[in-house]
Amino acid sequence: MRARCLVVSLTSSWWHRSILVCAMLALTAAQSSVARADGAFTLTSANLRVGSPVPNAQVFDQNDCKGGNRSPQLTWRGAPAGTRGFAITIFDEDAPGRGWWHWAVAGIPANVDSLPENASSSGFLKKLGAVEARNDFDTDGYGGPCPPPGKPHRYIITVYALNSADLRLAQGRPALMFDHEIGTAAIGSAKLVVSYGR
Repeated sequence: MRARCLVVSLTSSWWHRSILVCAMLALTAAQSSVARADGAFTLTSANLRVGSPVPNAQVFDQNDCKGGNRSPQLTWRGAPAGTRGFAITIFDEDAPGRGWWHWAVAGIPANVDSLPENASSSGFLKKLGAVEARNDFDTDGYGGPCPPPGKPHRYIITVYALNSADLRLAQGRPALMFDHEIGTAAIGSAKLVVSYGR
């Protein structure tokens, strides 16, 4: 936020008042910027660390990948004012073509600020009233990393703060549809990028 001042009088009295008002506006703007910086929307995980490979517990469990396929523990803080719900996606931007959707979930209530590990398969999300998309493995819910052998892929985990508690999405709809509806209601987001290769 920038404070702008327009001096409309050249008299000494008005000049001093204008300078005082400008100084007060600048101080208020600086304090507001600090408050926003301290309250940044952030996402962390007890399972996933930036710069470390995805643990086997979160890796897919079919074909050549033999992991636990457990959705990661996630915690978020500092959601913007006006948040009425949350959504989460996991997307592999390095997969060939248009990328690969590993998870999309919407309908997480605004009073929730974390998910336990395995929230997808354990029934935790259903108890919250949340719905999960059909991922690109053609299954509902979470599907962990399972890239082809070679260069590791990056997985973008995003939590979205939404201005609506109900996106009118149904369980099992394609993740791309979830992404579109989430995008129309998002008022903020926080990301965590991790990698995995074989």
